[in-house]
This record gives sequence, C-alpha cells and structure tokens, in this order.
Amino acid sequence: MTCFLVHCKKHSISSGSNVAELPPYFNINPDQALADLGTPNSTARFRDLAAACARGRDDLAARGMDETGEKNLRLFSTWEITKYLIPVAPAHFRRVLKANPELPQGRTKTESGAKWFSLDEVLRLRVHFSEEGSKAKEYRPYRPKGQPAKIVAVANFKGGVGKTSTAAHLAMSAALDGYRVLVIDLDSQGSMTSIFGGKVEDEWQTVFPLLARHYAEAAQEENHARLSRGETTIPIDDTLAEALKVRAPDLIQKTHWPNIDLIGAQLNLYWAEFQIPVWRMAARRWKLWDALSDRLEADGVLEAYDVIFVDTPPALGYLTINGLSASDILLVPLGASFLEFDSTGRFFDMLHATFGSIEESENMAARALGREGMAFEWDAVRAVITRYDGAQQAEMAALMQAYLGPTLLPHRQDFTALIGQAGESVNGIYEADYRDFNRETYARGRQTFDATYAAFKRLLIGAWRRDQRETEAA
Repeated sequence: MTCFLVHCKKHSISSGSNVAELPPYFNINPDQALADLGTPNSTARFRDLAAACARGRDDLAARGMDETGEKNLRLFSTWEITKYLIPVAPAHFRRVLKANPELPQGRTKTESGAKWFSLDEVLRLRVHFSEEGSKAKEYRPYRPKGQPAKIVAVANFKGGVGKTSTAAHLAMSAALDGYRVLVIDLDSQGSMTSIFGGKVEDEWQTVFPLLARHYAEAAQEENHARLSRGETTIPIDDTLAEALKVRAPDLIQKTHWPNIDLIGAQLNLYWAEFQIPVWRMAARRWKLWDALSDRLEADGVLEAYDVIFVDTPPALGYLTINGLSASDILLVPLGASFLEFDSTGRFFDMLHATFGSIEESENMAARALGREGMAFEWDAVRAVITRYDGAQQAEMAALMQAYLGPTLLPHRQDFTALIGQAGESVNGIYEADYRDFNRETYARGRQTFDATYAAFKRLLIGAWRRDQRETEAA
C-alpha cells in the first residue's frame, strides 16, 4: 500500500512570529511523486483488486454470521416485544404466558432474568393475542381479504442515496409488523442479497429465468401466428427452453428472518440488460415491461405474500423498467443536497420520457386496431430524504419540500450512531441488539426508521383501502 507524501515549506506570511504552511498542493517534489506512483496497472490489477474486495467482503459479512457461516436473527426481549411488536403491558404479557403454558415461554440465562424470544415465536404470540385479546388493538397488520400483495419499488438512478438501505429496513419493519415479505434484488451488485444472507451462484437463481420465460412464451405465441402466415419463426434456443421450466417459487429462498423471503441477485444478472433488447428485436410484440409483474401474478406470488419490495439498480435500464412497471408504490430516496435534488429531478424526467414513450407506442398500435389503450399507474409516488443532518441540511430540505410538496414525505430519515454501528457489522438496525448500546440510544436510533415505516404503511393501507372500495363498488 503506498501513501502520498507531501513536502511543504514554511513561509512567513506576516510580521512577527506568525508562520503558516502553504496548502499541500504546493512544492510537490516530482521525483518523490514518481516514487509514490508505482508501476503502471494492467487489466490484471482489476482482478487482484476484485479478489481483495471479495476477501474483505467475506470477512465483514462473517461478522453477522454464526460459526456455521449462516446468518441468524437475534432474539427479542419482553421489553422490546411489548414496546414495539405487541401492544400490551409487560405485566399483562407475562400473565398471558403463565396462563397459557402451550405458548412460547421464551428463554432466560437466570431464573429471574429477562425472557427472550425468537421472531418466529413472537409471530405465534401475535396470532394468540389477535384471537384472544382486545379487538380494539391492532395485533396483526391490516390487509383486506381478497386483495393481492402490494409491490413496492425503491429506485433512483443516483447511487449512494440510501436506496438499498431504505428498502431493506422497510422490509424488516414490515416483517416485525407481522407482514409476509418478499424481497426481490434486481441490482447485479447484490447488496440486498448480502444483507439477507442470500446465496446466488449464477443468473439462473435470479429473476433472469422469469424474464426469459416471459419472452419465450411471447415468442411461442408469435410463432403460432407466423406459422399460419408461412413466415419464419422465432428460434427457441436452449436458454429459453430451460427458462420455460422455471417458476417464481423455484427462485425464492428463505432468509434468517422467518417471514422475509428473497429472490437474490449477482453479477451475471447484468447480462439481462444486453439480452432483453435482443429479444425485443426478435419479437416486437413482446411487452418486456410486463415480464416481472406477469410472472409474479401467474405463479401465485402475489397471493403468497403481503408486501414485495423491489430493489432496483442505480440506472434506468431494462431491469429497473420491469421493477417500476410491476410496482404499485414507488419510493425515491435522496439526500438533502443540491446535486441529489437535481439528479432526482432528472430521474423523474427520465421516467416520464420512458414510460410516456411506451404508452405512446402501444396506444398508437391499439388505435389502429380499434383496441383500448394502456396507461401506467402507481398508487403512490413518494420521495424520502435519507441520511439527514438537521443541523446542516434543514434549509435545503425545506426548499425541496416547497417544490415537491406532498410527493416528498415530511419525515426526514436521520443518520444516527446506531445506523453507523449496525452497518459496520453488516446488519440492519432492527438486527442490532440494544444491549450493545443502551435502551435510550437504541430507541432514539430506531425512531427515525420507525417513522419512515409509519409513513410508508399509511401509503400501503390507503392503497389497499382504495382497491377494496373499488372492488366493493364494482
């Protein structure tokens, strides 16, 4: 590892003894700079750097794993359960456990010590309280019967805005709230997959075969029409033939959270960005933007889960288009800075151009055939300020609120010491044990994410309620 050595001379800039150093970019010695430069780099250097990062990543990831190399979710104390998860007084909680020995009783290191429960046990306890407890309290989260899962895309084509962190913490919040959650990682960097301890060997364990199957089925349908016209058919190669055998449940893997499942990602998923336009050229009628949503619906995923979070790449490519098209709610994280505000405005402009172009093209063909046109629609689109520093960014945040109005959630997601420490151990803040801090620090640290989840949950419940009323009216 080399270091930058800067040699500066001191010069008197005023009378008396006041002496100041010149800025460090003056008087750099060329020979010393050459010595520090090192030898030129070849492409092999990228391989070595990638290997070094992989070793470091494995080392960091291991901090959140047990001795078998698996991630395990921590236990939850009676204090946490009664404060955050099940709305009952601690004394009543203990009385219910004592009166119902068949319920999970928790574990403790000492006879009089605090009791700790796994999240799976908490979920079982929540079911008991919802059936036997006060009907005035919300023991289980709202989801109207007969309504499919809501798909939530978290997107912005500027990196470093807290996109993956926001999606992961919302997924964890929803799981703690009692929802059945599926996380879909569309980013070939696989950060979301790492957070949830996913194992993905190649693109065949990502969403790629779902997209390939959707294209293959469209190609087969197109070939029937071509055969009837005596035209050349679209080839169904080995990749497409294999994809036709894959269903969404085949790709879903369990995580260390009992009610969070995952469709992961890895580097080879990026190949889809090159393959999709090739397929589109071969079958112009293929609605590539519907590939993910159609497969999730057809394979029963929308019935198996309550909320599906989609983490998108930091670019408006074909994978992102699929994620956004499938989503009911779009969340756009951004920091309270001019550059991120400016970039997010360009992101919205790109969304308008991209989806508007698809609508225009499809509706032109629909009008020619006398068919009904199509239009994309989202239940809600909201921006959320992340990594907020109230002491430095209050004025900028207020300006952004003035221009974006209700589209920008009024809650600012603060950056706290708890978030930083949780990140160092490759955990979400909800995976952090409050005993590593103290109760007050922990409560303050998670408060900002609890508030973000509360704002999101209002959108979720409102969207379901609107769907429910429209169904009843119909």
